[in-house]
Amino acid sequence: MDFYKRMAHVCRRIPYGRAASYGQIALLCGMPRHARQVGYALRTGLAGDGVPAHRIVNARGILSGAAAFESPDLQKRLLEQEGIQVEWTKEGWKVDLRRFGWRNTMEEAEELYTLFQTLGI
Repeated sequence: MDFYKRMAHVCRRIPYGRAASYGQIALLCGMPRHARQVGYALRTGLAGDGVPAHRIVNARGILSGAAAFESPDLQKRLLEQEGIQVEWTKEGWKVDLRRFGWRNTMEEAEELYTLFQTLGI
């Protein structure tokens, strides 16, 4: 299995105007409990080009990937450009995942699994 190739396919499916968590991405890649590996791949570029990294937040909706962007507020600005409301909390900038979270379907998960099998990743 090539986790990073799987991750790129999953991340590209996050709809415009929605956010997903690192853990959700890891789960859809078939590697639950590997959320930190998702963060590492985004930070180091292992996920490849065209991945909407700004749509990925931690499990509480906190924008925790600022170090991976050109400026500390870039992730926030990109999310807001897509209509995602970002609010300041004592924990930092936050997205309400109940309102703006990507609720992938079982069908989407099965499509990804089939794609991974077809591609041999």
